[in-house]
Amino acid sequence: MSGKGVINLQNDIKAKSSKKAYLILENGTVFEGKSFGAVREVTGEIVFTTGMTGYIETLTDPSYYGQIILQTFPLIGNYGIISEDFESKDIKAKAYIVKYPCQEPSNFRSEDKLDAFLKKNNITGLYGIDTRQLTKIIRDNGVMNGKITLSYPTKNDLMGAKEYYVKNAVASVSTRKIIKKECNIKSPHKVALLDFGAKNGITEALTKRGCEVWIFPYNTKPKEILDIKPNGIMLSNGPGDPAEPANVEIIENIRELMQTGIPVFGICLGHQLMALAMGYKTQKLKFGHRGANQPVKDLSTGNVYITSQNHGYSVITNDSSFVNVNDGTCEGLDYGVCFSVQFHPEARGGPLDTSFLFERFINSFIA
Repeated sequence: MSGKGVINLQNDIKAKSSKKAYLILENGTVFEGKSFGAVREVTGEIVFTTGMTGYIETLTDPSYYGQIILQTFPLIGNYGIISEDFESKDIKAKAYIVKYPCQEPSNFRSEDKLDAFLKKNNITGLYGIDTRQLTKIIRDNGVMNGKITLSYPTKNDLMGAKEYYVKNAVASVSTRKIIKKECNIKSPHKVALLDFGAKNGITEALTKRGCEVWIFPYNTKPKEILDIKPNGIMLSNGPGDPAEPANVEIIENIRELMQTGIPVFGICLGHQLMALAMGYKTQKLKFGHRGANQPVKDLSTGNVYITSQNHGYSVITNDSSFVNVNDGTCEGLDYGVCFSVQFHPEARGGPLDTSFLFERFINSFIA
């Protein structure tokens, strides 16, 4: 089975100079397109995101570590690259697939073009393929690995795609040192943020609400965290399988922190790791939830919120505080003074429907 991308030369970037490139999926499907960004071969887990905007935040989200990002919206890059919108300092994804990459962005804030940004970060780009067909394959068959090559794929390329897996993800994206983020309040609340691949938006959501944020490496011992006498503890988003063996120590540390009586708030991977610490199990979703249009229901009120999400695993439970309206999977858990959500209440980029959860967190330690 093969699919050949149809390229509209009016939208083609430097059509005469772009090099031909191929994507081979682990099921043997081959797509032909063209390369942009860094011209190199790369293997990763292909996941799609449905966001119409927010591609800057998507590219710089550390939760995409080890993955090849597929944008379902066809035109990407039309408002350029804006460093103020970065979720981290660089790109942790393996590669980027779009239908048409815009080469003439129109935005007064734009500092760079998508193609140049990928080149600076040594990230492979692929465009001109049938992204709709590729998305349908993933929806029907589930997330799968793929390899981008510069010549027609061989059996060795297929084997390389099949054998790839993401490992040691959290350790690869976490800070290596303690970082202190100040706020403009004379007597701020103090929040310890465990960095599993934290988005900048989480820190900003806390600082603008009067919190001084101490960002700790992923494997920091509870005693070192408690030494700063935090009012609350935040567990960040991050990449990879929450139940991978490399996370066992993290889960033990979280269990100990949750027993201190200090409020703990987990987001995305932080939510999953909290659940594992409390005895729940996790499962890999068929194709995950990625985008800024994911509907979530609050079971205590019946309210439905549109949320920003990026995850490929979910907690197995009937005790949810929030559920995904599309598939009924767990989107939140309450443990009394501690709670967690699967979605991103800081919503960069996306709707701010659930930003009130930061107020809930802060109110829990000032009440």
